[in-house]
Amino acid sequence: MRFGVLGPLSVWDADGRPVRVPELKVRALLADLLVHEGRPVSADRLVDDLWGEEPPGNPANTLQTKVSQLRRALGRDGRDLVVFQQGGYALHTDEIDALRFAGLLDRARASAEPRTKAGLLSDALALWRGPAYGGFRDEGFAYAAATRLDEQRLTALEERAEARLALGDHSQLADELGELVAGHPLRERLRAAHMHALYRSGRQSEALAGYAELRERLADELGLDPGPELAGLYQAILRQEPALASVPAPATSAARPRTNLPVPLTDLVGRQDAVDEVRALLGASRLVTLTGPGGVGKTRLALAAATGLDFPDGAWLVELAGTTGSVAEVVAAELGIRDELDARPGAPPAEAPRRLADALRGREMLLVLDNCEHLVEPVAVLVDLLLRTAAGLRVLVTSQESLAIPGEVLYPVAPLDPSAAVRLFTARSGPGLIPDSGSMPWIEAICRRLDGLPLALELAAARVRVLGVRGVAERLDDRFRLLATARRGLPDRQQTLRAVIDWSWEQLTEPQRTALVRAGGPPGRLHAGGGRGGRRRSRRGRPVGEQVRAGRRSAEIPPAGEHRGLLP
Repeated sequence: MRFGVLGPLSVWDADGRPVRVPELKVRALLADLLVHEGRPVSADRLVDDLWGEEPPGNPANTLQTKVSQLRRALGRDGRDLVVFQQGGYALHTDEIDALRFAGLLDRARASAEPRTKAGLLSDALALWRGPAYGGFRDEGFAYAAATRLDEQRLTALEERAEARLALGDHSQLADELGELVAGHPLRERLRAAHMHALYRSGRQSEALAGYAELRERLADELGLDPGPELAGLYQAILRQEPALASVPAPATSAARPRTNLPVPLTDLVGRQDAVDEVRALLGASRLVTLTGPGGVGKTRLALAAATGLDFPDGAWLVELAGTTGSVAEVVAAELGIRDELDARPGAPPAEAPRRLADALRGREMLLVLDNCEHLVEPVAVLVDLLLRTAAGLRVLVTSQESLAIPGEVLYPVAPLDPSAAVRLFTARSGPGLIPDSGSMPWIEAICRRLDGLPLALELAAARVRVLGVRGVAERLDDRFRLLATARRGLPDRQQTLRAVIDWSWEQLTEPQRTALVRAGGPPGRLHAGGGRGGRRRSRRGRPVGEQVRAGRRSAEIPPAGEHRGLLP
């Protein structure tokens, strides 16, 4: 059970689902216990906090009733969470967002590296959902705690601004701090960061005007002058001192990169309509899954669609093909999130998804989860939790099967149409291939026999320089040997056509494998695992068939033209 006070008072269960706490007095009781962070609160104090000068007729019994209602609302752990000790009630939990916020602040202040400091402060500020103790901040028991937390948040914003200035992120910072300064015009540290960012961005006159505004406000409202540090910065700006010169800007405009999407090395052929359709779906839905067989181009389409979208916190690719452990930890590592996924020694793995969800709360970003078919169940559970927690998150998934969770929109990725397949094959064959009346029939035959699958076409195109177009076409009866030359720079599963088939095969259950082997063989042949005398064996990692008798072909792979049966 987790509790949130950095915004409206909130409770979430172990799966990240909101827990409803009914009745205003019961919620006030919970807020009062959270304010004391595990310390016991006497019954008399609670009665005074909840009812003030108009207590109920029997205060002790009424308070016990509210405590019982709170325990019931918190579920089966309610009695362990809300306990009576030393003459008072206490809430025993360290799963409070305010405590995680304080821990991240401490870690940020202990770091001397600006990028690490900025990242930790960003993780801490992402926990906020609104003013602290929303709904109860004006109550006497919560006012001091809410004010203290709000002040800590402003200080964290100032510290992050200074860290980003040290990283050269002044242009975006100058715009971002304008609204914050307008809301807190008398904070000199915040004003100094804004003036510094404006000056480094070539906006010296605005920096000087900001100082003049503050000086006038201080004189009118408090009868004071700006402090010596801010006055010194003002004089330095007037003299244009070299010490104020900007540091080299980072590769991106934020303290941390806003994307890790790879830059494509080749043009995307025949998919512009699909790219537009996927982008439109992401504009209307928060979860879109691209489905289709191996080699059809799901990853390339997803990257092309994601690259053209603008999210304040960026677009991020997480490759899951080789993942066998915790999906949440892989995602967190790729995002560079340090929200203490393993903060407590011996913490169970189930906590990682919840801590990741907390870190993403309040962010507006696109998450691209690539090649999820072997991890459908854990990916589905994680994505469902993240989408329920982070309202600004959108997820684009590539998988050979859907996640089958609420809100998912499926987009089946089809093979290329004949004309697009010809363009792709020709483009990947190199500048030496000029389609003409002699080569075009062979090119069209290759594209037709490879069913317009982009990966197979690219593998075949790589053989044109050695065999020529006709040579490639004539050898397609043995396509798995023909297209077995490994291509550097690709994942293992995409380097050969056999590797693509093997990857798809490994995702199948044993009954599915048996059915596909039986369906894929020519009539009249005994299949692996079936028929009289058929003996079935398999090795993990390769689709293995049975040699029925000496001299006959294995049932491992169907002959040319029948490979569709092995692609889920």
